[in-house]
Parts: sequence; C-alpha cells; structure tokens
Amino acid sequence: MSSRVCWKLLQDAGAPPTALSWICASSCHRVPACLRPEPRRRLSSSSSSSSSSSSMNVFNRAMKRRQKDWAASLQERHQYDYLREEVGARVADRVYDIARTFPLALDVGGGKSHIIEHLNADVVQRLVLTDVSRQTLAHRKQTEVSTLSVQADEEFLPFRENSFDLVLSSLTLHWTNDLPGALSQICGVLKPDGVFIGAMVGGETLYELRCSLQLAETEREGGFSPRVSPYTSMSQLGNLLSRAGFSMLTVDVDEVQIHYPGMMELMMDLQGMGESNCAWNRRSMLHRDTMLAAAAVYKEMYGNEDGSVPATFDIIYMIGWKPHESQAKPARRGSATASFGDLWKVDQPGGSQKP
Repeated sequence: MSSRVCWKLLQDAGAPPTALSWICASSCHRVPACLRPEPRRRLSSSSSSSSSSSSMNVFNRAMKRRQKDWAASLQERHQYDYLREEVGARVADRVYDIARTFPLALDVGGGKSHIIEHLNADVVQRLVLTDVSRQTLAHRKQTEVSTLSVQADEEFLPFRENSFDLVLSSLTLHWTNDLPGALSQICGVLKPDGVFIGAMVGGETLYELRCSLQLAETEREGGFSPRVSPYTSMSQLGNLLSRAGFSMLTVDVDEVQIHYPGMMELMMDLQGMGESNCAWNRRSMLHRDTMLAAAAVYKEMYGNEDGSVPATFDIIYMIGWKPHESQAKPARRGSATASFGDLWKVDQPGGSQKP
C-alpha cells in the first residue's frame, strides 16, 4: 500500500489535518509504524483457554455497530452521555495518579473521547482514538491533545506490537466476544513498561432490570429469555488480565446508581447510549403486556418513595502494566526477615513478651 493511499485512508477515518500533522511527515506523508498495515492474527491469552476464539460468539458485533451508529445519529445524542462522561472522568483520575508523561496513547472504543477530554497535553501528548462506529467518531469532542480517529474493532486492533505508551478503554470491552483475546492484543500493542487503564461494566449491573423482566416474562409467557447481556466479575477480570500478560495489577469496583422516572425511561436511555442487548440468543420482541408488567414489578420491588426507580451499574476499573526488567519484582520466597507470629510485638512497649 502506497503512502498516498495510507494518507487517504487516514483522512477517510475522520482525522483532521491538525492531527495528521504529527502522524505523518509533511515531506513524504509516511504513517507511523503503529499504523502501518500488517497481517495480524488474534492473540490468544493462554494455550490453556477452554475454547478457541472462533467458538466465542456471544454478541452480534455488526448489530452493535449499527446500534452505536443509530445512537450517534440522534439529534439529542449528547443527553445520553452522562454515564460515559462520569466513568471517563474517573479513568482520567487514575491516569493522573501515574507521575508520567505518555508520548503516544491509544483509546480503545473511545467513541466521543470521554476520557481524553479530562486530560491535558502535559500528560498525554498524542492520542489514537478508535471505535467500531464511524458515526460516533464523527462526533468526538475537541481537546487540546492531538488526536487521530481510526475506525477499528476492539476485537481486532490494527496496530503493530510495542507501539503505545498508554492504552485506555472505557465502557466498551463488555461487548467483546473474546475478552481474553482483546486483553492480550492490548498488552501486545503496549510498549514494555506501558500501562493499560480501563473500565467496564460488570458484576451485578442492572440487576433490578434483569430481575423485573425475568419475573414478568415468566409470569406472562411461561419462561424468560436473556434481556441483559452477561457481565464479568471483578475476580474473573483479575485472572484474565494476568493470563493476558499484565503485571502489577490493580482491580477495583465502583457502584454507580442512577434514578429514572420508570423502567421505560431507563430502557430508552440504554438505547440512546447504544447499550441495547446484541446477544445472538436474545428475543427480538417483548410483548407490550409483559413490558408493562415488568415496569410494575420494577417499581413495586425497587421503587423509591418519590416514584422513581434506581438502576445500578457496577463499574470495574483495571490497571495493568506490560512487564519490563525495571519493574519491581516480588521478593524471593523464604527471604523474609520477620515472622507473622511476631507481629503482636509491634504494639508492645520495648518489644516486651506477651504475659
């Protein structure tokens, strides 16, 4: 592929001239190594994986792209960004906790750049912003960080290994069919001693909605089908990060609760966020009487005194470093100089013996 064709592809991906000025040299229009095309294969997190990546096909990725395109086309699209903005700010706070400047960063599934809007050029100098939805990228926010938009699937990152100093991700990885493989690819594109900071929904997210729909559908139709996608737990995510090759892991969870006038408003907002269910085994239609029954169950079981209903989102935050020889390593087993049995002496004056 010629350099002129690469330049045209980058322009078609939505990159403004100001962003292309640091991506491509003005004299020869060369693209950086991380963006030069090369044959890539899906990385496997471990040879001990229970199934191959081809068998992991829970979500219809083409439908998810259409859902996000539709959400981005709404005239009032910005009013549905409140959860992404809040989580993006919390991810940015974790970036600030690391006393380092990152010359080149990647935002996987970044959409409208809800993370980088909270960061400045002193922390991240240049950013590659990706999303599966071209419409979403077209509405990204302008920030002081030089940014290039590239349409790319989170499951197949089109970048060379050892390219980025920092990889970010917020509220997108829960829609990947092969999460271990996606994490392995993220680790692969990081430079040694690079860091991955991300957030995804997990745990008991939307348990109120899930329970209400199941109860109503069972009572009205004699059974229920999945209406909310499956989520990863915090303990599972820690294991997946370790298997993907990350070290010095930090995983924690926040509970974000948002109140809505009713269940219908919650489901409309999820649709406006592009967060509707896209699982292959979903049912395409929910009967009107079942929907009304579920709304009544929701309000009866979880409703507040003011008539509103809560929706709970478990947000799992993760930090993982790509291994490097300069990083601290655990002490050799058996090298301790003190015994746990002597810890009681710490509060004793002069280290006196227990009476």
